[in-house]
Amino acid sequence: MDSLLKPINPKKASFGRHETFALRYSWLTKGFMAFEKNKSIFSSDEATIELGVGKNMVNAIKYWLRASSMLLDTDEGLEASDLGKAIFTDKGGDPYLEDEATLWLIHWQLATNAELVTAWYWFFNCYHKAEFTSDDAAESLADFVRNNLTGKHSERTVKHEVSMILRMYCPSNSNAKAIEESLDSPLTSLKLVAAIDDQHFYRSYGNLQPSLPIELIGYAANEIFNQRQTETLPIADLMYGQKDGIALGSVFRLTESALLAKLEDLVKAYPNIFQINETAGVNQLYRQDSTTESLTFLRHYYQPTR
Repeated sequence: MDSLLKPINPKKASFGRHETFALRYSWLTKGFMAFEKNKSIFSSDEATIELGVGKNMVNAIKYWLRASSMLLDTDEGLEASDLGKAIFTDKGGDPYLEDEATLWLIHWQLATNAELVTAWYWFFNCYHKAEFTSDDAAESLADFVRNNLTGKHSERTVKHEVSMILRMYCPSNSNAKAIEESLDSPLTSLKLVAAIDDQHFYRSYGNLQPSLPIELIGYAANEIFNQRQTETLPIADLMYGQKDGIALGSVFRLTESALLAKLEDLVKAYPNIFQINETAGVNQLYRQDSTTESLTFLRHYYQPTR
């Protein structure tokens, strides 16, 4: 089955497409609903009025909808994804982002879209420093780009992506403008990045993540099974990813024991779909039903009585 995951492709990478505008709380909802009413809204003169933002912000809203796979680029043009419809329509799971699970979902979509949000993919799948400065991370990202990607990428633009990631994920404790920006960036509530002492030294490491529901773990794991076209995944691969692959544990900043606990709970909830077994001394997650749609898990979470 198809997967929305887009692991690293040396020929397909994007930096700075957000036009320096971090994702804001209302943007995905406003943009998706406007697109559902008018498929050409983002190229329309009415976009600034309909969305209540300037032209550059219109482009940023479109970008974040594509980056989070709520809208997809197809041969016929831009289309709403089944995922976007499942979240943002009138009967969707959480159109106004009132449930933290939806923020985890948006985070997952960004961190696993290496084509459109390359720096996010790198930071959450490949960068394993628990404590770092913004300059350290920027240099490491620039090295990753030089060593793994083809084509020309402005080093200045590449390095600036780290600042954008920190703005979107790290609650601010400095000036009023930065605090206002962080309050308007929904992903800060996930607490995946924290500033230490000042805004130049940061911490991002594994935790228990009690607010991360197992249904989202099921959705994410099923997407990896689909993308890898396999029915067996070593749990170590789910934690850290294969080379340049998607690392579920790392994306959600789970500890190894926390990931295993989440997977054990997933198996208890869905014993007909998943099993954990040891093969040749390696703990592995098995998928027993390859016909299961990834969205099934999200529907169970958002609409448990249906």
